[in-house]
Amino acid sequence: MDTTQTKNHPTAATTHQAVEIEFNPRQQQHLETLITRYTQRTKTSKQLAQKYRHVFANNRGAVGFNLLLKEMFYPILTERSLGSRMWDVDGNEYIDLTGGYGIHLCGYNPPFIKKAIAQQLEHGIQSGPQAALAGEVAELISELTGMERVAFCSVGTEAIMLALRTARAATNRHKIALFSGSYHGIFDGTLVKAQTSDSNHPTGIPEYPGVTPNTAEDVLVLEYGSPESLEIIKIYQQELAAVLVEPVQQHRLGFQPTVFIHQLRQLTQTLGIALIFDEMNTGFRIHPGGAQAWFGVTADIATYGKIVGGGMPLAAVAGKAIYLDTIDGGMWNYGDMSSPDVPTTWSGTSYCRHSFSLAAARALLQYLKVQGSTLQDKLNQTTSQFIDRMNIYFDKENLPIQLSNFGSFFNVNLLETSEFLQDPTFFIGLQLIFKHMISRGVLMPKGDGFFSQAHTPQDIDFIVQTVKDSVNALREGGFLNT
Repeated sequence: MDTTQTKNHPTAATTHQAVEIEFNPRQQQHLETLITRYTQRTKTSKQLAQKYRHVFANNRGAVGFNLLLKEMFYPILTERSLGSRMWDVDGNEYIDLTGGYGIHLCGYNPPFIKKAIAQQLEHGIQSGPQAALAGEVAELISELTGMERVAFCSVGTEAIMLALRTARAATNRHKIALFSGSYHGIFDGTLVKAQTSDSNHPTGIPEYPGVTPNTAEDVLVLEYGSPESLEIIKIYQQELAAVLVEPVQQHRLGFQPTVFIHQLRQLTQTLGIALIFDEMNTGFRIHPGGAQAWFGVTADIATYGKIVGGGMPLAAVAGKAIYLDTIDGGMWNYGDMSSPDVPTTWSGTSYCRHSFSLAAARALLQYLKVQGSTLQDKLNQTTSQFIDRMNIYFDKENLPIQLSNFGSFFNVNLLETSEFLQDPTFFIGLQLIFKHMISRGVLMPKGDGFFSQAHTPQDIDFIVQTVKDSVNALREGGFLNT
């Protein structure tokens, strides 16, 4: 697929402006019927959302809000999960495609992780003193990724913060460069967008309220995959501590610029700028060695999260010793005069090496080590076959929808040249596809999905048929038609 012809974030648009859309009677009847069916099926989720809204500040109650769909705007609250399935508070069973936003590579509650957590629970929950498993888990991450040293954090945002801090500490420079369209967590220092279209001066400004202009000033926002971006990096080489990159951007999975990634690696290496790979989504999912192994590129620093904790909160910063040594002063030995001799920055939180997380991580990493790349290869192939089936169907139905994937992570794109995009009700219909899917037993609240090792061929057949049934129902209701 030519990704230059697609529109990203197709389900994120529209809020109160949607009230200006006028539905014909057929569409209005379909919408009212769907709202009734959906809200009756998931009534407890809706009741609890309303009950606790005054006290529970939850961004899932705001992002993508659409006044026309207000009565269905609440998260599905789940009670239990197993394998590829989830059950909500109303007892509805779903084939799940959220995957914890990429966390559960092996499915929900796999026996080997459940056993590891149960065994650790018997030994208690220790915080404060060093957990005994930390060194072993660090060694496993190093072995699978090829990185020299490893440090732990609790969540991905912390890992990004620490990676940038170590790069700045090691280089004694302050600016970083990142790419438009990338996502690196909720750290102020990465919630930045380009201020101007002047490509030679890509000064950053806050992307959201609450991020200060001073924070954004140290960030250059470049265009991913553009040769001009490499030239800008050269211009700012004396100020740049690091270039932070999602090797494949999570909302642009069809764009996989292998040549650019290799050029970026060569340039940053030549200029002494740290290349940081954000592998939150790609690490251990696309390949045991992550995107670095997939593209044949070794970054200076990489950040990992989601999968590595086996479902428990855990993230990691891994990289070359020259950068990671700024955390603890570097290597030294007992029995001689050696000592930490690298100036250190600050790192660490109370739960960054939690015993439960480390137990789950060890079980997962040992499992992945035994599997080799077989697990990922099979899962990548399964996902690509699913993508092909769906894209053939959308093309046959003359719908401007295309799925893209990077391994077992996939998302929805729209063909920008389609006449459908001139009809504002099309975007409503697109959002309603996901509501129909949920009402039919497939949990995919928005346009991103993940397959796990637990998904069976029968699950995938069911998902495909659910999408087709949802589209057919919407077309009968007057949506998704030219």
